[in-house]
Amino acid sequence: MQFQTNTISGKVYITGAGPGDPELITLKGKRVLEEADVVIYDRLVNPELLAYSPEASEHIYVGKQPGKPSVSQNRINQILVSKAREGKTVVRLKGGDPFIFGRGSEESEALVAEEIPYEIIPGISSALAAPAYAGIPLTHRTLARSFTVVTGHTLKNTDAFQNWDHLAHADTLVILMGMRNLARIVDTLIEYGRSPDTPVSIIEKATQSEQRTITATLSSITEQSAGFSSPAVIVVGELASMSQDLDWYLPNSQAEQKQFNYTGRLTKFAV
Repeated sequence: MQFQTNTISGKVYITGAGPGDPELITLKGKRVLEEADVVIYDRLVNPELLAYSPEASEHIYVGKQPGKPSVSQNRINQILVSKAREGKTVVRLKGGDPFIFGRGSEESEALVAEEIPYEIIPGISSALAAPAYAGIPLTHRTLARSFTVVTGHTLKNTDAFQNWDHLAHADTLVILMGMRNLARIVDTLIEYGRSPDTPVSIIEKATQSEQRTITATLSSITEQSAGFSSPAVIVVGELASMSQDLDWYLPNSQAEQKQFNYTGRLTKFAV
């Protein structure tokens, strides 16, 4: 989309930061960070990525945390517009991919309404990265021809479990933001016909040094995953059991490979 830029010299890059491991950001994402005047970033963005930005750049944290006061989406939109109108290169850094449950579309709509130039830079979603780092393929020639990604938590949590009759029978079901509602998710899937013996894996803090994985069955996962918390990805389906044989990631070894030193240049906004 083209915009008239005679009165606006800034631009916004809505950028996926990837699932947590700073090496999983795209080359284009790294490049725009290196050119940024302002970086506006979320809670699940690895702060080590901010070390790529220039020393003089401004960093604005707008992360949302469930159950706690957070910067509203409207306020975030206002910040994006305001900084771009100052003629600045703005990187809106979002965990995973900005268009997969990341509100990137809402921010894009706000920029379009104000005729602010922008680009979308995709990122690696945890929906893909978490299973891969746990040794779980999402498709397999003989076991699963498709996979489905769904959120386990929706706006005001009012419609989290509507239309799950068809989801219960997906070859591989990947659930993001579902830990708070895990027991309800399990009950709903079984209610709609998924076998209680279906393998389920939960990957907590995927791709990071703290990653851990548990694999159980649909009927036992709630009890066996006690102590697991968000951020976590839930994988339901026969392929989840392959984690027991293909889990290759040694998270503790990654802790010794840190190459970044983010000291912080942070601007705070009222929620």
